[in-house]
Amino acid sequence: MTENVLLAIDQGTSSSRAIAFRTDGRQVAVDQQPLRPLYPAPGWVEQDAEEIWATALTAARRTLEQVDRLGATALALGITNQRETTILWDRRTGAPLHHAIVWQDRRTAEQCRELEAAHGALDLQRRTGLRFDPYFSATKIAWILDRVPGARAAAAAGRVAFGTIDSFLLWRLTGGRVHATDATNASRTALYDIVAGRWDPELCELFGVPLACLPDVRDSAADFGTTDPAVLGRALPIRGIAGDQQAALVGQACFGEGDVKSTYGTGAFLVLNTGGRLIHSTNRLLGTIAYRLSGTVTYALEGSILSAGAAIQWLCDGLGLVGSAAEVESLAREAADAGGVYLVPAFTGLGAPYWDAQARGALLGLTRATSRAHIARAALDAVAYQTHDLLEAMAADGRTPQALNVDGGMAQNDLFLQRLADLLGLPIARPRTTESTAFGAACLAGLGVGAYRSLAELAGMARIGARFAPSLEAGARAAQLAGWRQALARVRTS
Repeated sequence: MTENVLLAIDQGTSSSRAIAFRTDGRQVAVDQQPLRPLYPAPGWVEQDAEEIWATALTAARRTLEQVDRLGATALALGITNQRETTILWDRRTGAPLHHAIVWQDRRTAEQCRELEAAHGALDLQRRTGLRFDPYFSATKIAWILDRVPGARAAAAAGRVAFGTIDSFLLWRLTGGRVHATDATNASRTALYDIVAGRWDPELCELFGVPLACLPDVRDSAADFGTTDPAVLGRALPIRGIAGDQQAALVGQACFGEGDVKSTYGTGAFLVLNTGGRLIHSTNRLLGTIAYRLSGTVTYALEGSILSAGAAIQWLCDGLGLVGSAAEVESLAREAADAGGVYLVPAFTGLGAPYWDAQARGALLGLTRATSRAHIARAALDAVAYQTHDLLEAMAADGRTPQALNVDGGMAQNDLFLQRLADLLGLPIARPRTTESTAFGAACLAGLGVGAYRSLAELAGMARIGARFAPSLEAGARAAQLAGWRQALARVRTS
């Protein structure tokens, strides 16, 4: 009997991957292509949109070649992507107008401050769940339109398409036949009313974004067309799309109200399922769409850390302390603790719950006794401290998780997960497969093509791979957190 698989394209900040999963959740094929970041100015982060496409296409083709060699059949394709990252392209040629502006980019920070001061009465949070911040797509779109000659006029005339990465890949995969996105990605633009379920004309006017350039918004498991045979060598139904953090929530089977996961990739994202209720945070967290299925929206409360794995990569690329991120755990184990060293990884500002676009990183507490191992420990601890601050904000919003599910690249680091458990005072659960983001996209595609009947069926496949219990004495935890708060105060500007 021919084995059926679901293909997921996972287009991330540092790489593009494609993974094929059996319908029972087992991974059977994978390919990964690295992706270069571009830093044209301090606080600016870009990527070459053509490189994004080329790496995603190569990964998908190579994974399908493996699937074919196994004698398996790909049933459907799901797409998951780095959210908020913005691309504008010419509808006639498909050519990007500018490099992709990445979610981490802070170039529009001043514009966001001006908009908030002038238009705070519009209550962006109640419509979109978001804040006036350069993290989101709206001001990125306007920046490109205002700086590429002729772009704004072309967009107003309907000749320019905007998309987050999922939408751009979908356009290319379908040979330019489908310009669409899903509700989760739309909810990260600051242009989409997540209560009314539509692009908001007033917000589009405020941010200077023509409605004509926006994609159609569909369910997270829906008909997104079929791949052009000239692109992937076959006509493959595209039936699932979700932003990477929402896809990870699905992949972790966090379908119950109160279920929470944290994904540790380039950034780190704590997402808590709030069911049918949108929580309007009073503690600087975000309300967002967790997924939309059969027209029904499930909401989430989210905290976003801008630098998690990025801090670990800095140890490799910036400081040259280790050759690869995989070596950080062994280096960190050479020290019993961080030796009083604190790293505040505000390389592109600070995300939730601080929202300080002007903050910059600092390494504090150095002495002549400080070693490479202490700095590696401090980098791991920094991610755990930021996660603590997000959970503290969630508790202030009335949501206090009793355990935390984790995934992503850093979740493979046992030392980090033990420190996370110790500093949070919570048990940590790592799934058997840490590829939750790609698996979530595959699950949505499976729902869309009928390979799965329900979320309950998906939840039945979830398996825990490892657990980490807190072991740090409360007084020691409090002292270390106090040191973090002092370090954080040294870099914050607001």
